[in-house]
Amino acid sequence: MHLFSHSFHSLSRTSLGHIHLTSLPHRFFKPVAPFTCLRHFTTPTHSTTMFDFRSDTLTQPTDEMFKIMQEASRGDDVYGEDDSVRLLEAHVARLTGHEAGLFCASGTMTNQLAFRASLLTPPASILCDKRSHVYRYEAGGLAAHSSLTVYPVRADSNHGHHITVHDIEQEFVVDDGDAHMAPTRLISLENTLDGTVMPLKEVQAIGRFARENNVLLHLDGARIWNAAIAQGCDLKEFTKEFNSVSLCVSKGIGAPIGSVLVGSTELIKKARHFRKMFGGGWRQAGGLAAVAHWCIDNVWPTMRETHELAKYLAHGLETYGGGAKIYIPVETNMVFLNLAGSGIRLSELSRRLEAEKGIKIGNKDAPETQTQVRLVLHGQINRKAVDDFIAVVKDMASKATPSTTNGVSSKQTVYGAH
Repeated sequence: MHLFSHSFHSLSRTSLGHIHLTSLPHRFFKPVAPFTCLRHFTTPTHSTTMFDFRSDTLTQPTDEMFKIMQEASRGDDVYGEDDSVRLLEAHVARLTGHEAGLFCASGTMTNQLAFRASLLTPPASILCDKRSHVYRYEAGGLAAHSSLTVYPVRADSNHGHHITVHDIEQEFVVDDGDAHMAPTRLISLENTLDGTVMPLKEVQAIGRFARENNVLLHLDGARIWNAAIAQGCDLKEFTKEFNSVSLCVSKGIGAPIGSVLVGSTELIKKARHFRKMFGGGWRQAGGLAAVAHWCIDNVWPTMRETHELAKYLAHGLETYGGGAKIYIPVETNMVFLNLAGSGIRLSELSRRLEAEKGIKIGNKDAPETQTQVRLVLHGQINRKAVDDFIAVVKDMASKATPSTTNGVSSKQTVYGAH
């Protein structure tokens, strides 16, 4: 498995002599006893809460990261003159097997740029999982930016785990000249989705279907890093099936900000144009690019331990939670907890975790009827924090009166930050 070839250090010494990476720190986090492993941890300097389970977007920049920023190039990215940005874009393009990359401020931006740059004129439609971020959490950008009609696809043929070729076929709009319809021009997949992995074989099957029907295939790969680790395969095996891929570096990768769009040279050229039109051109972005590049090479390899820690948390919550259940399989770094039947109130759990253990899960003002919460693990959460979490749940469950209902409202909001 060659996941981490062409390291930031070796590339930078040959391409950017002025970065002086030999003086940079080699650790992302400082160890916190008693949990010792390949991962390194540090307490964020400006935070009163040490462990944040709300999202992997909520990791905080470390002193090491600011040192890397100081050593980065300081050119203008709008003019294409920043070496650190160009190095990051080339690095991610190489990792994914694509020709070029574009460093942007957010995953929403890289997704929307991919759609806009991929299409010429309407009418057109896009197929995507009805749970997907591009459909539910990007402020209607598909319609506003690209004039796309959205046909959401239900994962019916696979018990809700992931959509399949069969599910897509049910919603596919053929370009047969019917003036009433908006033909399918794009298919967008998300991997991971709710922490679950779309298997590589399914991705390949959908890729074949897209090519056979002459439609473009996009990947919202905000957490594709997690999927590759979970499947134990080269990142390219997933990403080469797609015409465009959006890869977030501010989630599990742990960088302060950013996302990289990869695709053909022509696609990235158009996306750069639309990035400027959208107001997304940024100037001296080299410091952010340098940190993102370093995090890919140093934090990404530790994700397997994060996944194992998530499974450990899930097992502990079900074992000691007095009827608490995990309602989505834990395959990567997300744990979906349902407290219905345990007698534990989500709001009380949230307040106790923060007050007693310095753990944030959000939902301190959750109504009594809300029982679900999404927990997301990342490189700044360690074994002790997870043990503390389980201990609080165990204590509350021992004193609670179990509820007689196991019902879960489909309207409950389990997402805090995305």
